[in-house]
Amino acid sequence: MNRFLKILFFALLVKPMVLLGLGLNVFFKAKLPKQGPAIVVANHNSHLDTLVLMSLYPLSQIHKIRPVAAADYFLKNKLLAWFSLNIIGIIPMQRKHIRDTSVLFAQCHRALDNGDILLLFPEGSRGKPEQLSDLKRGVHHLIKSRETLKVVPVMMHGLGKALPKGEMIFVPFNCDVVVGDAIPFNSDAKCYIDSVSDALTLLLALCMTRQSVVKDDLE
Repeated sequence: MNRFLKILFFALLVKPMVLLGLGLNVFFKAKLPKQGPAIVVANHNSHLDTLVLMSLYPLSQIHKIRPVAAADYFLKNKLLAWFSLNIIGIIPMQRKHIRDTSVLFAQCHRALDNGDILLLFPEGSRGKPEQLSDLKRGVHHLIKSRETLKVVPVMMHGLGKALPKGEMIFVPFNCDVVVGDAIPFNSDAKCYIDSVSDALTLLLALCMTRQSVVKDDLE
C-alpha cells in the first residue's frame, strides 16, 4: 500500500511540479546509478533537493531511492513522520544522540544490503542558497567497509531560490542538476571528503544558471 501511495504521490504531484513548475536543466543524467547498492551525494539548499533527485528516477524504481534525513526534523510530529517514512521513504538519522557510527549508520547499511540507492547530503543540513558548505565525514564512515560501492556526485543550483530554507512558498525558478562521475574510494577520510567537495565544485562550474549569475556580476 505504501509503495502504491509513493508512486501516486510522485506521479501526480512531484514529477508534474518538477516538469512544469521548475525550468529544470538536467545534465549527464545517464551517470546516475541505475541500481543499488549505490549512493548519490549532493549539495543541499532546499527541501526541493530530495524531491528533484527522486523525480529523476522512473516510477517503477522510486521505492528503491532512499533519502537519508535528520530524525530530529522529519520525525518531530506523527503526521510528518508518517509522510517522511512511508511516502518519501527516508532513512532517519539520529545525528544528535548517537556517537557510535556502527549504530548511527545501521539502517543505511541495511538499505544498501537490500540493493537501495541512498541520497546523502554531506553538508549535513541546508546551507545558504547556492553556497556549498563544508562537508562532514559521514559518507566516508558509511562506505569505508564498502570500498567498491558506487558513489556519484550531483550538484544542484537554483533550488535554494525556488524554495529557500525557512520559506513555505514555492517560486518557479530555473534550476540545474549536473551529475558527475563516480568518486573513487580513498581510505584517508580527509582526502576522500576533499575529493567529494572538489567534484561538487567542478560540477557547479557547469551549471547554466550559475554561469548566468557570474555573467551578471561581471557586467
